[in-house]
Amino acid sequence: MTERLKQFREIGKKVVAVCRNYKGLTAAQGIPNPKTPSLFAKPTTAYITEGQSIRIPEGCNLLYHEVELGVVINQNCSNVAVSDVDDYIGGFVLALDMTAKDFHNEAKANSRPWFLSKGFDTSCPVSDFIKKEKVPNYQDVRLWLKVDGVIKQDDSTSDMIFSVPEVISYISKYITLEEGDVVLTGTPDGQGPVTEGQIMEAGLADIVSMKFSVAK
Repeated sequence: MTERLKQFREIGKKVVAVCRNYKGLTAAQGIPNPKTPSLFAKPTTAYITEGQSIRIPEGCNLLYHEVELGVVINQNCSNVAVSDVDDYIGGFVLALDMTAKDFHNEAKANSRPWFLSKGFDTSCPVSDFIKKEKVPNYQDVRLWLKVDGVIKQDDSTSDMIFSVPEVISYISKYITLEEGDVVLTGTPDGQGPVTEGQIMEAGLADIVSMKFSVAK
């Protein structure tokens, strides 16, 4: 099972993500905590790995970084209770949810879908697969991100509004998650802009870290 999940980028069919899932983020934005998870999706063509560059999509003038804990699903997951979710977690990845923020803002202002702002090629940089046992307390693990060596995001997954099991259970009520699919569980406060030539380094505690550069 673990060997197959190492190929999550090839065998998974979708990336399902939740936004505004950290208390510090909603507090900083001055908005109430959501009552249910707010979901969006990325195509698997958004994946890149270390050694590849994040490319600013054509027409984008405001690209944002968001560091996230990603969960790799190990089997079909449909209408699963919160108490049973752990059986469907095969492992983890460290991920960046790159966002074309100007596209995103324009779409929201015009009540249009914001798929383009989240789903463009290179918008989902990820680490290699992380075995489940490497993150025994995934609900209290440090997420951090630096831009050109300066810390921009630094928080614990304990600040989530909806826990990892709650997020996955909620998704599974409406969307069947399949082997190799990835669930992005939200980003802490501190998300912000990056520009061409800048280098981001992100980490999950001292378990894994990764670097990506931004190219035009």
